[in-house]
Amino acid sequence: MCWNTSAAFTPVGFALRGPASRKIVWTLGDAARLLMNDWPFDDGEEYVAAVKACVDAISGKIAPEQFREALLRAAEEAGIAALSLVPQGVAARRADLPSNAQR
Repeated sequence: MCWNTSAAFTPVGFALRGPASRKIVWTLGDAARLLMNDWPFDDGEEYVAAVKACVDAISGKIAPEQFREALLRAAEEAGIAALSLVPQGVAARRADLPSNAQR
């Protein structure tokens, strides 16, 4: 998978500390930049696992959603709030989402 492609990757928002406190991860490339440039520390077990999973997803060894789960575990470890996002228009295509989820 190309690392700047968002296909099959459910976007997630993060609330970090500092001047650039809110980040939305749309692609594997966004995630790699977040992990390398904005993560508050780089020595947690889940962080290291997320970095490895990001490389694996970029190289096509694992699915992007598998990486996303590793990223969410790393966020939990770091005390970073994460919010799953539903891109506009998805709710119209999915019967299991409420119709007001597009707003």
